[in-house]
Amino acid sequence: MGEPILVVDDNAVNATLLCYLLAEEGYDVRSAADAREVLAILETFAPKLIMMDLQLPGMDGLELTRRLKADARKRDILIVALTAYAMKGDEQRALEAGCDAYVPKPIDTRTLPDLIGKLLGEWQPESRR
Repeated sequence: MGEPILVVDDNAVNATLLCYLLAEEGYDVRSAADAREVLAILETFAPKLIMMDLQLPGMDGLELTRRLKADARKRDILIVALTAYAMKGDEQRALEAGCDAYVPKPIDTRTLPDLIGKLLGEWQPESRR
């Protein structure tokens, strides 16, 4: 089984597509629909990377990213921001919140596996940087 990845998207179709695509690439994939579910899953699952939709019900993806990056036990998780509402400045806001990469929707399924592979290949925990 490949590296663990958590897909966070409240749109079931988007989540299913991403999970399928990543599982086909050999990753160990789980999914969550909101921040509460993410926090519960992270109690028992340690992903190396989170695909984070920025538009979530309740706590949005930016706030959830800030909280994860502020937690010493979770700050090393790579976070890729996903959004269908790409507006000027969104990428900068995502990076400032702690996201490691930014991908606008619709996701290009041909290039996403390369991006994920590159991010995971370059990944080093904070303690090793």
